Amino acid sequence: MLAMVVERPGAPLVARELPVPEPGPDDVLVRVLACGVCRTDLHVADGELPPLGHPVIPGHEIVGEVVRAGARVTGLVPGDRVGVPWLGWADGTCELCRSGRENLCASAQFTGYTRDGGYAEYAVADARFAFPLSPALDPVAAAPLLCAGLIGHRAWRMAGPARRLGIYGFGAAGHLVAQLARWEGQEVYAFTRPGDERAARFASTLGATWAGPSDALPPVALDAAILFAPVGALVPAALRAVGPGGVVVCGGIHMSDIPSFPYALLWGERVLRSVANLTRADGVALLDLAARIPLRSTVTPFPLRRANEALDALRAGALDGAAVLVPG
Repeated sequence: MLAMVVERPGAPLVARELPVPEPGPDDVLVRVLACGVCRTDLHVADGELPPLGHPVIPGHEIVGEVVRAGARVTGLVPGDRVGVPWLGWADGTCELCRSGRENLCASAQFTGYTRDGGYAEYAVADARFAFPLSPALDPVAAAPLLCAGLIGHRAWRMAGPARRLGIYGFGAAGHLVAQLARWEGQEVYAFTRPGDERAARFASTLGATWAGPSDALPPVALDAAILFAPVGALVPAALRAVGPGGVVVCGGIHMSDIPSFPYALLWGERVLRSVANLTRADGVALLDLAARIPLRSTVTPFPLRRANEALDALRAGALDGAAVLVPG
């Protein structure tokens, strides 16, 4: 199979012909139909997450078709359509897992990082962490739901019942959360890279009440803000933008260092918190909600061999919505 591989963090991905992987007894072998390109893939490729010391196939927004199921797998058979997310395995026995917080499991494994992912023609997934999908779903449009949608939805829920919601970084996750917020009747305030008029216009088309640069204050105090841009300096900026009792949620797995800021920005019962990974319950909830709203992904497809171009476009902020890799 063709796979695009991180062989040396900080260098471009390398195209390799590799054997099709073998599923274990609890796994399914999936033919990849589409794989979204997530900012976490950039962190893996650029070495911003701890390097693993060996090559890895990135990609954790996989939509595919089951080709073969392991001997102990129940509920999935060849031909089934599935989605494979970032959380690829948890032990299920630790205190965190048993209390419904498998996203914080110390032994967790992650698709496209500690487990090979979907920048390939085939991938293996633990069957417990493969979400059944309707075959009627367009694989390319559905792929961003598997992380941008899931993490965005978890961050949105943690922001609480905000009437005025700020979104810093209006990319794959931001454009999906904006739809969730507008469906809920919330006002959306979109913060984009300074000078990025394209992103501001995109936010406006999705119903944003206001769109402006991330270094500006919104016209009114916000009830909550979600940060998808991995820029630590935006944390104090967001705390300035929310009013007393406001919530700031950091939605990324990696962020540059947060600069020191005066206690006055946090005072007034403001809350600063992070979102870590996802649970399978998040997946069930988001996929159900996505069908009812319905959520519409704005996507730019790239052939699998052009994965480096897709990553460069994401890095440069040159996309509306999400990039998606398509094998074949």
